[in-house]
Amino acid sequence: MFASVGDRLVVRSNHVDGPVRDGEIIEVRHEDGSPPYVVRWSDTGHEALVFPGPDAEVQHFAAP
Repeated sequence: MFASVGDRLVVRSNHVDGPVRDGEIIEVRHEDGSPPYVVRWSDTGHEALVFPGPDAEVQHFAAP
């Protein structure tokens, strides 16, 4: 898994009809883009250091 600042992290529930969480990656700790990431969650605005698991995916966004 690799990400850049501005990409979106989406975490899907492992339960049927469970919640999906997403947030903006605001900091990447490693030069190669590997985890962990600092994420600002869209549902709460809380910023957290995240080590994504297998239920997570990165949605990449091109720079303008």
